[in-house]
Amino acid sequence: MSAEQIRHARAMLADPEASISSIAKLLGVSRTTLYKYVPELKAGGRPALGVGQLTTALEAAESH
Repeated sequence: MSAEQIRHARAMLADPEASISSIAKLLGVSRTTLYKYVPELKAGGRPALGVGQLTTALEAAESH
């Protein structure tokens, strides 16, 4: 996976409604590959939203 794909995966994984399978499919990789390149998934976790992502998410929620 490219660095950009990993960033996209982490951003999508911040959404609790997004499944690992659907994210892998969107990125054109297997679930195994996703687990390999996003090691926090192995521990059963998901990447948390960073401050910039949290601000963007809050702004998007307020606009709806």
